[in-house]
This record gives sequence, C-alpha cells and structure tokens, in this order.
Amino acid sequence: MARSILEAIKQGEWDFEPKCADDDSIEATGALPGSTEKLSVLAERLAQGLPLWHPSDRRSYNDADRE
Repeated sequence: MARSILEAIKQGEWDFEPKCADDDSIEATGALPGSTEKLSVLAERLAQGLPLWHPSDRRSYNDADRE
C-alpha cells in the first residue's frame, strides 16, 4: 500500500486517502495561501503522507480569519 498520494498515483491507486492524523501530528502554518512558503509546507505534508490541511492553517491575508 502506498504511503503518500504521489506513491499511490505511481501505482495507479486513484482513490488513495492519507491516514487521518490528529491535529498534534501536523503543525499549523501561518504562511499565506498561495505563497512559496505555504506550497513548501503542503509539499512536505504530501511527501510524508499526511493530510494537506490543518484546521488552524492561515486561510487569508487577514489574521482575523485564522482559527
């Protein structure tokens, strides 16, 4: 079984979902959506087979929108 979405795609597993992870195993990021920093964080999560999103990730330019 694939460890990450990238491995799954290479193996032809198009319905792969990463294992659920508790919010403590993924560090939230304050990087702006679409920024190079945010894309790097997402790429690292992807490579580790983790879910891409954390509930406390920054969602917009306005910090008030952050949970």
